[in-house]
Amino acid sequence: MITQFEQVLDAVVERRTLTVAVAVAETMSVMQAVKDAVDQDIAWPLLVGDSAMIHSLADDVGIDLTDVEVVHEPNDLKAARLATLAVRDGRAQMLMKGHILTDDFLRAVLDKETGLRSGYIMSHVFILETLDRGRLTFVTDGAMNIAPDLTTKADIIMNAVYLARCFGIVTPKVGVLAAVEMVNPKMSATTDAAALSVMATRGQFPDCVVEGPFALDNAVSSIAAQVKGIGGDVAGNCDILVVPNIEAGNILTKSFSFIAHKSVAGVLVGASAPVVLTSRADSAEAKLYSLAVAVLMSNIERSQRLKIGRVHF
Repeated sequence: MITQFEQVLDAVVERRTLTVAVAVAETMSVMQAVKDAVDQDIAWPLLVGDSAMIHSLADDVGIDLTDVEVVHEPNDLKAARLATLAVRDGRAQMLMKGHILTDDFLRAVLDKETGLRSGYIMSHVFILETLDRGRLTFVTDGAMNIAPDLTTKADIIMNAVYLARCFGIVTPKVGVLAAVEMVNPKMSATTDAAALSVMATRGQFPDCVVEGPFALDNAVSSIAAQVKGIGGDVAGNCDILVVPNIEAGNILTKSFSFIAHKSVAGVLVGASAPVVLTSRADSAEAKLYSLAVAVLMSNIERSQRLKIGRVHF
């Protein structure tokens, strides 16, 4: 089981080098992550954006673009579309968000004619390097689905379970979060969590254990769970945290990154190819880790043909 990001880098370095198409590549953190990926034989870039700026930044970070395909497109929306088409056409195996608004990037990914739709619900998963827990913690969905309903939350769970299994977690423990751990009819997050928990007991979620509602403390701390009298194998030991809405997931993850100064990664799951989706403000390290996660996903998909699970409705 992979428990930290350095292990992800080690796991992908000896695999076949895959190409990543980067949409709007002209920013320092992206170019530094690309250089690190090339230097460590993790991935090979196809860069789309303002060519002059890309070459200038390449000189700054010390990456040789002689053999790298650079597609000049200064318009962000068009650059995202071209990068997505490169993946769709097979010139690249992964897509990466550069210095572009998430909404504009996702518009290209979700395009019905030229995007990366697969027939699955797409959702985002942040991965937190929670070393003190001795594991990685998966948070979903803090970047794509704004206010998911019960059915969408069920699909979001299965996307995250698929990703966790790529990391060697055979039966992920899923905690559905709310502000409190008691069911309150006035708080839809608690009633959704209770419904998802019952669904799990009826065998509707394959390859995982789902419980909730949990407040954050008793989802990740066995001591907090014990103090509050919450038993079971999942309480305090969650691998996956399902947040009630995009605000909760985004704030949780960015506080972990920018206040606690801990390492994170972010990918989109459910597309026809792995998609790296990080914040424009994220560090080069976070973008490198996210790219390594996408490579891990791609290699596992190719070698074991893992499929995202379906909820048994």
